[in-house]
Amino acid sequence: MQELKDRIRAEGKYLGDGILKIDGILNHQMHPHMIKAMGAEIARRFQDDRVSRILTAEVSGIAPALMAALALDVPVVYARKHKPVTMYGPIFLETAPSHTKGGETNLMVAAEYLPPGERVLIVDDFLASGKTLFALARMIQEADCTLVGIATVVEKKFEGGREKLQEKYGVRVESLAVITHLSEHQVLFDDDPLPGVEV
Repeated sequence: MQELKDRIRAEGKYLGDGILKIDGILNHQMHPHMIKAMGAEIARRFQDDRVSRILTAEVSGIAPALMAALALDVPVVYARKHKPVTMYGPIFLETAPSHTKGGETNLMVAAEYLPPGERVLIVDDFLASGKTLFALARMIQEADCTLVGIATVVEKKFEGGREKLQEKYGVRVESLAVITHLSEHQVLFDDDPLPGVEV
């Protein structure tokens, strides 16, 4: 998505240690028309996969997941990080390390919202090492559902998460903006022309 890449270049801030701050685009402030376009593009890429449910993690994955679910006309479920008093009965619980917060983060989904036999698409904001996505994929397996694919808004390709996920689960991984190089002065995407090549 060109608009997304343009905004990342204009507004994104590299904080070091592989962390890209895009709070003004997705992780704190959101532009509804762009989020809607993200969801539509994710839905287009998975329109033939018979998706029956979308799974994401709170909080930044919710908006793109909701828009993709709207376009596909399926429910969206988000894994909670803290168990509310209203969540009782069987739950699926996984943990994933948090790159931005440090430590381990719990992810919980009430079993009633991930019934057996569903064809589930995972949608999230970032793909880096893939550890959060692995946790969501484990939930899907535990729930006796089928993981049909993984979609993310931004992928940091140099962290290798895509290859690990594809090797483990054998599903298609789609990202709307794939970053191949990230530094204080430069963000490069996978479809940028190579230096010295005329386009």
